[in-house]
Amino acid sequence: MNDSSWGAPPQAGYWGASDQGPVQGAAPAGPAYDAHYAQQTRPMPIVPDVPEHGGDQDDGQGAARLSGPLFRDEPFRDDTYRGENPSAQPYAAVPQNPEPMPDVPQPAQPQPQKKTAGRDLGAAIGVGVGLGAVIVASLFVVKAVFVGVVAVAVVVGLWELTKRLEERKGIKAPLVPLAIGGAAMVVAGYVRGAEGAWVAMALTALAVLVWRMTEPPEGYLKDVTAGLFAAFYVPFLATFVAMMLMADDGAWRVLVFLLLTVVSDTGAYAVGWRFGKTKLAPRISPGKTREGLLGAVAFAMVAGALCMQFMIDDGAWWQGLVLGLAVAVSATLGDLGESMIKRDLGIKDMGTLLPGHGGIMDRLDSLLPTAPVVWLLLVIFVGSG
Repeated sequence: MNDSSWGAPPQAGYWGASDQGPVQGAAPAGPAYDAHYAQQTRPMPIVPDVPEHGGDQDDGQGAARLSGPLFRDEPFRDDTYRGENPSAQPYAAVPQNPEPMPDVPQPAQPQPQKKTAGRDLGAAIGVGVGLGAVIVASLFVVKAVFVGVVAVAVVVGLWELTKRLEERKGIKAPLVPLAIGGAAMVVAGYVRGAEGAWVAMALTALAVLVWRMTEPPEGYLKDVTAGLFAAFYVPFLATFVAMMLMADDGAWRVLVFLLLTVVSDTGAYAVGWRFGKTKLAPRISPGKTREGLLGAVAFAMVAGALCMQFMIDDGAWWQGLVLGLAVAVSATLGDLGESMIKRDLGIKDMGTLLPGHGGIMDRLDSLLPTAPVVWLLLVIFVGSG
């Protein structure tokens, strides 16, 4: 229907008439119609001249555009606004200049996170310095006192390990024979060397097997297996520190061992925290990077050359390079090994005894596997002393 048809005289057939005659309920076309048909028709409503959408003009013939329903009994077409008929054109006028919507506050952009140490660095440094002072004092004053410090550390480490195994896996490794045998193993290594350490290890293993027989047989195999693992992992590896102490310059050998391990860990942390991007073993320890490993190697090799040149009798700087490289590798593997154990147990730290560090086992992780490596290389380079 064109807009120009509005206001024009009615034509034949426009209101329902056809060439065949009038349609029932509609007035016949033309001027000659009677009153009966006049009563059946309704006058066409007068539509005000309101432009549609506020901007369209007429087509030059004075016809107004549609701005509402044609008849009063015709429902208003609002299905366009309800989304029921997207193709339909709305009849209601839309304001030309709607009021602007108020500005919606945008969420604040996240600020880049700064790298953090992940622990209380001040507490970690304080505890580390305190432990170092105790170790150095006992090492150079009375060697037997240092052996006692190692034995105590072994017993506490065994307690942490067996406690976590029981809590997280339900494995009950016998602590009593492990603690007694572990302390005896360290003393035997200091007094009798490697032979004494092996004998004490064998007796400790036998004690674990017998002690577990006092309880029901369910879980016997996993309990004694865990006990044998704990006996080898903690006290037996710590025995090599006591064997280093047997030499004439044993205190200096132990000090070199401790210094190189600490320097390796420090180099790995410093370089990895600042430049680390490539993960070293993401499934085991996501925080360790290859850049950190290179930092550990570099720091340990430099420190090893200096230590072998100035602290070990008959030592050479090139031997220190080899020693530092070996320490960096063994310390990293030891750290990854305990990380594997903690990940299997579903814990972050083995204990809470040392603020900023975790437990004793969290400090022995890199020291334990490094002890036999340093002991062996020193024996090769400068003899057993």
